[in-house]
Amino acid sequence: MSTKQNQALCRKLFAHEDLLERLRKEQFDVLLTDPMYIGDDLLADTLELPLVLSFRMSFAYSLERLCGQMPAPPSYVPAAAAQWHLTDRMDFTKRLENMLLYIGYTAMIRLQTMMTFDKQYTKIAGKPTTLCETMGKADIWLIRTYWDFEYPRPLLPNFKFVGGLHCKPAKPLPKDMEDFVQSSGDDGIVVFSLGSMIRNLTKERANTIAAALGQIPQKVLWRYTGEKPETLSPNTRLYDWIPQNDLLGHPKTKAFITHGGTNGIYEAIYHGVPMVGIPLFADQPDNLNHIKTRGAAVMLDFNKMETKDLKQALNYVINNPSYKESMMKLSRIHHDQPMKPLDQAVYWIEFVMRNKGAKHLRVEAHNLTWYQYHCLDVIAFLIFVIALVVFIFVKTCSWLFRKCFRKTPTRKSKKE
Repeated sequence: MSTKQNQALCRKLFAHEDLLERLRKEQFDVLLTDPMYIGDDLLADTLELPLVLSFRMSFAYSLERLCGQMPAPPSYVPAAAAQWHLTDRMDFTKRLENMLLYIGYTAMIRLQTMMTFDKQYTKIAGKPTTLCETMGKADIWLIRTYWDFEYPRPLLPNFKFVGGLHCKPAKPLPKDMEDFVQSSGDDGIVVFSLGSMIRNLTKERANTIAAALGQIPQKVLWRYTGEKPETLSPNTRLYDWIPQNDLLGHPKTKAFITHGGTNGIYEAIYHGVPMVGIPLFADQPDNLNHIKTRGAAVMLDFNKMETKDLKQALNYVINNPSYKESMMKLSRIHHDQPMKPLDQAVYWIEFVMRNKGAKHLRVEAHNLTWYQYHCLDVIAFLIFVIALVVFIFVKTCSWLFRKCFRKTPTRKSKKE
């Protein structure tokens, strides 16, 4: 959703006083929302409801870092577009690049929100209000990732990982689909989906992909709704929709070709299926880069990809045991949790409801100014004290030196 669409939706929501009054009368216990839709946090503030946010880490961790006060040291936490090629291990050059991106991206986000949403929030609230101020009031942030995916980094008490909460064991496939899968024999199958937002490809791209898929021994189930490619081979079937989770959990599945959406990645992690990633936009390059750095995926450029590139990537992932082993390691980490992600999400939502919020988990950093947060006032005071002490010491030494070593007049000079 674009910024203008978000603003229009927000205006219409708060323009309906009768709707707001009805919502107040319902006496809800909590407001659960995805902050992709701006304004829900202001609605929670208006209705005086506890707020639970649920989403994948936002691009460059901007919302979590700037609004949630989550620490993000640029020395080992990649920022903005740096996430597409940087990891948590950076040498001096990469840390320099990361720092510059942090500064630039922070300035851009601050300016953008100040010029758009902050003005709208202030108008609706009737007092100076900012996006980060209202979003920062969230009681719990449910982050739909986990340490099988994320680089190690500091978290706050009200940030909870629930990555893969939608994943579940595979169910039996429809009969015609199962028959096609079984016909693959020992070679197995490849599952291919670029998500629900990509419905059509250009004729050239579709033919490039279909030609590559026709050169591998595996059978391919491709979710695709566009015009049938001219280079489509008998080993590839097109479907308007596929039971992706059930296919990834099938024992004959060898690889998953994906655009890098969080849901698909977690289904692959859950079932231990290595990936060929073809990121298209938004957080997809970052998502796939995380899996690539862990040795469980190969990434391709959608616009530059040729038939041989896709064929080669599939052969690497399917025939090189290291990709499967790396993905199985991530899968073991994912499953080795004291509580299932869905159960944990339910627990924290109910926790907020039971306690009328969770303000005791919210850090005091929300109430500090930027210079207080970074202790710049303390640093300035200490510098002043040190400078004053040094000044006094130098002046004292100078006075003592003059007092003790100044020239004493002789008797002759006294008589004269």
